[in-house]
Amino acid sequence: MRLLATSFAALLCASPALAAPKVIASVVPVHGIVSAVMGDVGQPELLLSGAMSEHRATFTATQIAGLGKADVVFIIGHGLEAKLAQISGSESVNGKAFVELSEAPGVKTLPIREGGAWDAHAHEEEGHDHDHGHGEEAHAEGVLSFDPHVWLDPGNAKAMAIAVAAELAKADPANGAAYEANAKAFAASLDKTSAEITASLAPVKDKPYIVFHDAYQYFENRFGLNAAGSISDISAQAPSAERLSEVRRKIAETKAACVFREPQYDSKVVNTVIEGSSAREGVLDPLGAELTPGPHAYQQLLLNLAASLKACLGGSA
Repeated sequence: MRLLATSFAALLCASPALAAPKVIASVVPVHGIVSAVMGDVGQPELLLSGAMSEHRATFTATQIAGLGKADVVFIIGHGLEAKLAQISGSESVNGKAFVELSEAPGVKTLPIREGGAWDAHAHEEEGHDHDHGHGEEAHAEGVLSFDPHVWLDPGNAKAMAIAVAAELAKADPANGAAYEANAKAFAASLDKTSAEITASLAPVKDKPYIVFHDAYQYFENRFGLNAAGSISDISAQAPSAERLSEVRRKIAETKAACVFREPQYDSKVVNTVIEGSSAREGVLDPLGAELTPGPHAYQQLLLNLAASLKACLGGSA
C-alpha cells in the first residue's frame, strides 16, 4: 500500500502544470509587452509580422479562426489595426471582443496633427488619460479622435503592461501574481531604457527632420525631439500633390537634416521629396520589421528608433 501511495504521489508530481492561456497579440510591440508580462508562464502568438503595415493588413480564414479560439487577444485598437476592428466581436471570432490597449487606464493620448508640417513640441503638455467613452464614440463614427500610435511612449507601455497583467489574471487566476510581478519588472526595465535614450538623443534633439507617416509623436513628445512634418498622414494614406509640396517647403524652411522612410512602405516618395535638398534619407521602423519577437522586443524597438535618429541627424547615416 505504501509503495502504491508513493507511486501515485510521484505521478502527481510528474503531471504537467496547467496549460497557459492561449493569447494572441496583434503587432510586434504589443507582442513584446505581452511576452514580458507572461514571462515563464507561456508565450503569446504574434498575429502580424513587423514587415506588414498595421494599417493595411488583411487576415486569412485560418488566422480569423485562430482568433476565435484564443482566450485573450490584445490589440492597440482605436482603428489602428483597421481590419481587426471590423471583425472584433463578430460571429467569425465567436463573438469575442478584443482587449484594446489604447483604452487601458493610464494611457495618455495625443490629438491628431493636421497637414504635412507642424510646430515642434506643439502637444508637449496636451497628453491626457484616455476616456473610454470617447474611444467608443470614435469607433462608432469611424473617425479617429486621437493618435493611435500610443505604444511609442514608454510611459504608455507601462500602463499597457499593467492592463495586460490584469486581463491575463482574469483568464488565468493561478498565475495572477506572476503576471503582476512581471509587469512591474517590465516597467522598471523601461525606466532604464528611457534614460539611455534620453542621453543618446541629447546631441541631436533640436535638429529638424521629416518622417514618412505621422506615427511618432508619442516618441517625439516623450524625448523632446524636433520633428517638422510627415509625408503621409496618421493612417499612412498616399499623400496628395499638395501635401508633398507642403513637405518640400518645410524641408527648405527648416533645413531639415533627414527624411525618414519606413521598411513597411515603398521609399519612392521619400526620394521624391528630398530631391534637390540637402536632407539625408534615414529609416525609422515603428513596428520592428527585423526584430525577433519576444520579451525584449519592445525595448529594442525603442532603442532602434533612437539609434536611427541619432545616426542620421548626427550625419553618420
